[in-house]
Amino acid sequence: MTQRDRQRIAAGLTEGLAYAEIARRLDRPTSTITREVGRNGGPGGYRPEQAHRATERRARRGTPTPLSAAGPSGGKAGEVGEVGEVGDEMIEMVVRMGLPKMMARVLLSLWLSEDGRLTAAELTRRLKVSPASVSMAVGYLIQQGVIRRERDPQRRRDIYVVDDDTWYHSMVISSQQSLEAAAAAKTAAETIGLDTPVGRRLAKGGAYLEQISLDTLESAKRWRGLLS
Repeated sequence: MTQRDRQRIAAGLTEGLAYAEIARRLDRPTSTITREVGRNGGPGGYRPEQAHRATERRARRGTPTPLSAAGPSGGKAGEVGEVGEVGDEMIEMVVRMGLPKMMARVLLSLWLSEDGRLTAAELTRRLKVSPASVSMAVGYLIQQGVIRRERDPQRRRDIYVVDDDTWYHSMVISSQQSLEAAAAAKTAAETIGLDTPVGRRLAKGGAYLEQISLDTLESAKRWRGLLS
């Protein structure tokens, strides 16, 4: 991609254009624009000159694409390589949804593994990161209900698992956390006083968040069968 292309991307973002429209104007795949913007500051922080210099630095270093090649992890032939571009796109999507990039890389490695089960050592080798980085990421993902931990008693190691039901548990945990925030807002509103502007604002926000969270919980339970 040329520096002129990157300037046109920046102009498109300033106009508020969708990635698909910017891609059409440049005659490039939408996934290319998504990755370009996502790895260079996002829609609000994209700078064409900085993006061009960063790309040149990555090219000189030969930085590997996170999921485009299987490392010495013993994965099946083609298991990761064939989904490299899909993995890149999904990582950027998950990052835009608010998940830190390291957590997103670990989660995508599990999603795109054949049986959704990897040890910490396998994650470390696949992603070429430190064990501490993997430990921090899996701890966060477990807390959010996105993955779960199983113990292999024979080999005395943990196995991290992502399966269909983790989608349900993640939605439930997120909704429960939102309900706690709603309750805190309503309590604060009563403490400050419902007859004050701040109290009314907190009360309305808490009531809204509470109802949305309850609706999400009900919907998650109603449609859980789709995961079976």
